[in-house]
Amino acid sequence: MISSALMRGAVAAVAIAALASCGNGGSSAPAGTTSEQIAIDGSSTVFPLAEAAAETFTNTQTGAARVTVGESGTGGGFGKFCRGETQISNASRPISTDEIAACAAANIQFIEIPIAFDGISVVVHPSNPLTNITMAELRHAWEPAAERTVTQWRQVNAQGPNTTLQLYGPGTASGTFDYFNEAVNGDGGASRTDYTPSEDDNVVVQGVASNPGAMGYFGYAYYEQNRERVKALSINGVAPSPETIASGAYPLSRPMFIYVNAESLRRPQVRRFVNYFLENAATLAPRVGYVPLPAAAYAAYTQRVADNHTGTAFGGHNEVGLSIGELLARPLADEAAPSH
Repeated sequence: MISSALMRGAVAAVAIAALASCGNGGSSAPAGTTSEQIAIDGSSTVFPLAEAAAETFTNTQTGAARVTVGESGTGGGFGKFCRGETQISNASRPISTDEIAACAAANIQFIEIPIAFDGISVVVHPSNPLTNITMAELRHAWEPAAERTVTQWRQVNAQGPNTTLQLYGPGTASGTFDYFNEAVNGDGGASRTDYTPSEDDNVVVQGVASNPGAMGYFGYAYYEQNRERVKALSINGVAPSPETIASGAYPLSRPMFIYVNAESLRRPQVRRFVNYFLENAATLAPRVGYVPLPAAAYAAYTQRVADNHTGTAFGGHNEVGLSIGELLARPLADEAAPSH
């Protein structure tokens, strides 16, 4: 078994080497850091991208702050962020109504920045004969009514393996859990509970890779890192790829975010890191397995940081199928929108 730390370290090393060779005169040696620290936490999906940005920033920028990146899940990250414990929160879904309220109660204003595109990948053991699954079949497998009822692959798809269905997925603190269930089951909190959950996507990888009857889901970067160990299913006939994710043709495409504490931008090193992340995200994203946004989007979000433009374009509600063009056109609001 390859450890989570080794796997993530290898992914980050690729991105770091690529940027260091052009960002520090060809040298990969640290350029010197300050004693200042910047704390990031949140989504395990966003983690590989944020970690790569943090390490290249620290290693290639003269006098850069030390940036630490945790992965307590999107919900756990927002909990820390809204208590003022972190300056940046990684999120694989928009901030929720309750989280907006928690930040407001702590007088924390935030800047919402989509940073790349992901496609939640539904994976099975390589021996599974299926190559495609429909959204209806996913719902049949994962909806709350399936709990302890849909237990065999043949109940999901008659062409599936004649074996027990073993499910692996993110825990309830995960933004990937929320987004998947919103898209598949129509409610971000609606899922069967008789599956093996983990906030560490590599645990899901290991579960699926070692069990012929398994199905799991996680961010596209983790599929890219483990193509030899698991098989990604097409959904409604569309396979996850950088092209289908970017175009929105893949049904589980979604934006990933960082949220920045607006007050923390008064610290020059925080502002410097955020700008560095935006300047380099288009290069880093594909190196760790994600799809970069258009250059115009990064320019718009850099201006959002410069203007200290706070708020969210989602009103506290998760939305499925929103394109980056539609997202760019939406106004920000500091308060949650009414529930529909």
